[in-house]
Amino acid sequence: MKKRLTKIYTRSGDQGETGLGDGSRTPKNSPRIEAIGEVDELNCLIGLLASQPLSQPLQDSLNTIQHDLFDLGSDLSLPGRGRFSSRYTEWLEQQLDQLNAELPPLTEFILPAGPPAAAHCHHARAVCRRAERRMVTLLPLEETVAPLMQYLNRLSDLLFVMARTIARAEGEERLWRPGSRGKRI
Repeated sequence: MKKRLTKIYTRSGDQGETGLGDGSRTPKNSPRIEAIGEVDELNCLIGLLASQPLSQPLQDSLNTIQHDLFDLGSDLSLPGRGRFSSRYTEWLEQQLDQLNAELPPLTEFILPAGPPAAAHCHHARAVCRRAERRMVTLLPLEETVAPLMQYLNRLSDLLFVMARTIARAEGEERLWRPGSRGKRI
């Protein structure tokens, strides 16, 4: 493997710009960099989630997702690249179908809570949705963003189902009870 970074600081971003994979420069607050930043934050949260005691199948899925998110970020950093394909999203759908088949149907909204791993899933899900919203601004400019958005949309669904799976395994899935505050006051 060739060296990618020989020096961590370059000072090239000190004026508010950063480099893309194609060598071009763009403002650090451009929609593309905002989207890349959201995907990076999501990947960090997936790593935090993976640090929890989880079943091996969930750990394996999270490992794959982290690699997928690097592939996704790679496409974002090279405008027009479009290497990210629908097979990534199809894999997520298979994971979703497997996990969801073992859960009872939803009858109420789920509170974003539960044991730590479930709560981390909910947090990652919310950041995933934010990353998807950031990419919406790129969609009119670049058709190669559509598969990235689809992946994030499905990933947020998978994180929700993972949160339910983890919470139910530990007996702590918490349901929203509309108007319950009024009954306590």
